[in-house]
Amino acid sequence: MLQAVCLRGLLLLLVGRQVYTEQCLKASVNTCGDCIKSGPGCAWCKDLNFTKTGEQEAARCDTPAVLKEKGCPPTDIINPKNDFIKISNKPLKAGENPVQIQPQEIQLDLRPGMPYTFQLHFKRAQGYPVDLYYLMDLSYSMKDDLENVKNLGNDLLKELNKITGSARIGFGSFVDKTLLPYTDTNEAKLKRPCSDKNEPCQPAFGFQHVLPLTKDGDKFKSMVAEQHISGNLDPPEGSLDAIMQAAVCVNEIGWGNSTRLLVLATDDGFHMAGDGKLAAILEPNRETCQLVDRKYSKSTLWDYPSVGQVARKLEEQNIQPIFAVTKKMETVYTELSKLIPKSAVGVLSEDSGNVVNLIVDAYNSLSSEVIMAHEALPEFISVKYTSNCKDGEKPSDRGKCDNVNIGTEVVFDVTVTVDRCINSQSFLIGPLGFNEKLKVNVRTRCDCECDDINQPHPHCKEKGKVVCGSCRCDPGFLGQHCECQVGQKDVASLKAQCQKDNGTECEGKGDCVCGRCQCHLTEGGNNFYGEFCECDDEHCEKYANKQCAGHGKCKCGRCECNEGYEGAACQCAKSDEDCKIDGIVCHERGKCVCNQCECQRGYKGPSCKVCPTCQRPCQESGSCVECLAFGTGPFEKSCIENCKHLRHVMVEKLIKHDCRVKDKEGCWMLFTMTEELGFDKYIVNVLKDRECPEGPNIAAIVGGSLAAVALIGLLILLIIKGVLYASDLREWKRFEKDRKHEKTSGTNPLFQNATTTVQNPTFSGDS
Repeated sequence: MLQAVCLRGLLLLLVGRQVYTEQCLKASVNTCGDCIKSGPGCAWCKDLNFTKTGEQEAARCDTPAVLKEKGCPPTDIINPKNDFIKISNKPLKAGENPVQIQPQEIQLDLRPGMPYTFQLHFKRAQGYPVDLYYLMDLSYSMKDDLENVKNLGNDLLKELNKITGSARIGFGSFVDKTLLPYTDTNEAKLKRPCSDKNEPCQPAFGFQHVLPLTKDGDKFKSMVAEQHISGNLDPPEGSLDAIMQAAVCVNEIGWGNSTRLLVLATDDGFHMAGDGKLAAILEPNRETCQLVDRKYSKSTLWDYPSVGQVARKLEEQNIQPIFAVTKKMETVYTELSKLIPKSAVGVLSEDSGNVVNLIVDAYNSLSSEVIMAHEALPEFISVKYTSNCKDGEKPSDRGKCDNVNIGTEVVFDVTVTVDRCINSQSFLIGPLGFNEKLKVNVRTRCDCECDDINQPHPHCKEKGKVVCGSCRCDPGFLGQHCECQVGQKDVASLKAQCQKDNGTECEGKGDCVCGRCQCHLTEGGNNFYGEFCECDDEHCEKYANKQCAGHGKCKCGRCECNEGYEGAACQCAKSDEDCKIDGIVCHERGKCVCNQCECQRGYKGPSCKVCPTCQRPCQESGSCVECLAFGTGPFEKSCIENCKHLRHVMVEKLIKHDCRVKDKEGCWMLFTMTEELGFDKYIVNVLKDRECPEGPNIAAIVGGSLAAVALIGLLILLIIKGVLYASDLREWKRFEKDRKHEKTSGTNPLFQNATTTVQNPTFSGDS
């Protein structure tokens, strides 16, 4: 058998494969080591005469194909590859469980950025042991169920042994925290929370561990028989508190190297993190074992754990939960099961009489599902899985196979990629729910092996040594051939060569030596790079506390995302499903980034459907509407070319119109504009009849003018007549007044005495 295992390991070595696109995204490169660190497609030419005088050493770094084209001999091209160094399988010792995973330890020497794929085999073994811990809700509503559970020990062991040949069972119980508002804190009620005074009842409690895992069914029966029902106030129970303690108290429960099952039997929901605030509990759950005298001692001091905490601890301990719940709680626990890998839900009968069959069915379902995952994954290492199972060809963060029967072998292709040079690291890969793990040891290949002679070389003017084809100059010398001695050139001119746009020398991240920037180390131990040390690969956007979300590489401060990912931090899987409506992405008015529409030109909404600030282009569209609908206007001869963005429909009647525009003939065109997909595209419904002004009525104008003149003349005559009448009336009134005065005095005021005197000239008064 050991020979077969070794042979299988050798086969794994042969099938290991590398999949990457050959390209060299080199930055500032001065040495062979810089070159191979800059990308998996980069190679280095160590031929002494490869670079021309004055040419930078970076010219030695390119893809192998380009280097060959430039004349580098194939034997002088340094291009380290990934290496599958070691495969080891631990021999099976007597009394140990069957081996289900091969290999069990491997050694990978990986070049940064170059993926390596190997095969991992899993085969379900016959007789793999099972540990089952039965965790029961002892609130008063579970009274009938407790009576049946007291008798299920031997039946359950019998059924499990039929499947595995080696099974153990244990028992624990829970109710809720003994604080208001979860439990009545009246002293008498704490001691006896049951409503029936004749019913055996135990004091209220949070969680208590009753029986460690055992093969003795009679002991299970006797220990459970001593249990009595208890009670609490609110319907949700302290289920997550109990699950957490059952998961983290490994030694107290007695979990072994086996398939670990945790059966939770309840008829109600559960409290979760944050609910403890109702009882003024502010300290979060610490995820540690706190059993004192087999009871949870921190029940009234620590908050309930969150679902995420419970899921993580169950996964860490390879425990597979089975939720045995009543019909009314099936939906709640089905949703919970979606958040906890390798979990199952079964519906209890009213008295839990079907619990044995429920557990057996759930075990078969869980055992037939194989989920391959990794744990303790170091930073800068990524792992992807594919498999030979149905729907397993797409790479994912976990490998999954369904309906795997005992004796059936499934093969997972595991692709490991290291993003940068790291110290030796290791991590584990294994199926969830099983203790067996593959240990993967990883080292990075970041150094060149050039076999150089460690002495001054004529190629370097005897002022340095040749290292992988380029000169490594002695202190005080610099240049392609160590021809530059510090201090022999004008300092100001040398420093000017190290300033970008007359800015800071080497951007403050390096030293200017002989007119060239010698870049400093970054905080992570790598070099700044670029002509002016302006770049580094450690300060890109992060997502989930991972640089480039673990789905890309940081290059000069920007994330270069792996295929299938996008976003400033490569945080999004490429998808446009949520951006589509009827198959159209963002109404063609934006682009889909991270499965969300980024709208343009003022459009808003999840699909860029509306533009709150946009107005209908009525006036701008008037000329096109005129030529399309009536064949006139400025675009009469070029209508098709200038008006492609509009589609018009002539209508007999419009209920209301968006636009009213005057055409060339002075008529008003009435139309509505309905926006189509994209920008500036409209369907225009044009009213067939335009509103055109009528011509002048000459007869009416002349007749009206004459009538107006006559009317004005008549008004003038009437005014003159009125004025004369008023004047005559005043004279008449004055005359009447004078007459009245004459009658009073007897003298006519109009009469005057004669004043003429006549004298006869012939008359003499002396005679």
